[in-house]
Amino acid sequence: MDTKLKYRLIKDKLFLYIVCFISFLTIIPLGSIIWQLISKGVKQINVSFFAQTAPGTIEAMLAKSNGELIPGGILNGIIGTLIIVLLASVLAIPVGIFSGIQLAEKPNNGLSKLIRFVTELLQGIPSIVLGIIAYTWVVLPITRGYSALAGAVALSIMMLPLIVRSTEESIKMLPTSLKEAGLSLGASYYKVVFKILIPASLSGLFTGILLSISRVMGETAPLLITALGSSFVNYNISKPTSAVPLLIWEFYNDPNLIDMIWSSSLFLLILILIFNITAKRISKKWKIQ
Repeated sequence: MDTKLKYRLIKDKLFLYIVCFISFLTIIPLGSIIWQLISKGVKQINVSFFAQTAPGTIEAMLAKSNGELIPGGILNGIIGTLIIVLLASVLAIPVGIFSGIQLAEKPNNGLSKLIRFVTELLQGIPSIVLGIIAYTWVVLPITRGYSALAGAVALSIMMLPLIVRSTEESIKMLPTSLKEAGLSLGASYYKVVFKILIPASLSGLFTGILLSISRVMGETAPLLITALGSSFVNYNISKPTSAVPLLIWEFYNDPNLIDMIWSSSLFLLILILIFNITAKRISKKWKIQ
C-alpha cells in the first residue's frame, strides 16, 4: 500500500477516535445529571404528587423529622403550566405561521425584511427581558396584577422565532409545482396557501410548534415577574398562577423541600423529552419528500 495512503488512513482513524472520545466526554455530565434526577427524584413520585398542591414548610419539616415522604405534590404547577403554555400557543402559533409564510412567499419586500429583523432580534433577547416587556404590556395596564395571561404573553414572544423559522423552511421545501398546480386550476392565492401549502407542510409546522413549546416549558425567569405563582390551583387567567418551574424555584428557597426539587425537575424533564420525541416522530413520519 502507498505510504501516503497509509498516512491518510492513520490520520482518519486518529481523528475518528478523538471525535468519539470528545463526544463521550460531553455525554458524561449529561448522564450524571439524568442519573441524579432519577435516583433522587423518583422516591417522591406517587399519586399525591400529581393530585395535591405544593406542601408548606411546616408539613415538610414534620415529614422529614419523622422520616416520611413529604406530603403534597405539584398539581397547582401542572395545571398552571398547561394553562400558560396553552395560552402562549394560541397567541404565538397563528402569528408565527403567517409570518413564516410571508417570509417564504415574499422574502424581499419591506414587511418580510422587518419580520426577519424582529425574529433575529427576539432570538438574542434574554428571557428575563421578555418578562419585563410582558410586565409592561399586560401586568400594569391590562390585568393590573400578576397573571397567567402575562406569563403566556412572555412565553409566546419566546416561541415566535422557532415557529417562524420552521414555517418558512417547511414552505420553502415544497415543490413550486404544487402552488402552480393550485393556481392553474383557478384557486385564489389565499386558498392555495390555506388548502395546499399549509396542509402539505404540516410535518415541519408541527415539529416547530412542539419544539417551541418544549423550549418555553422550563422557563422560570419571565414567569417570576409575570405569573408570580400561586399556592392553589387557579383557572382564572387574570390572577397569579403557579407553574412547575416556579415551584422548583420556590422549593429551592426552602431547605425542607429539597426532595421536591428533584421530583419536580424529573417530571419536567420527562415532559419536555416527550414533546421532543413526538416532534421527531412527526417529522420522520410526515417528512416532506
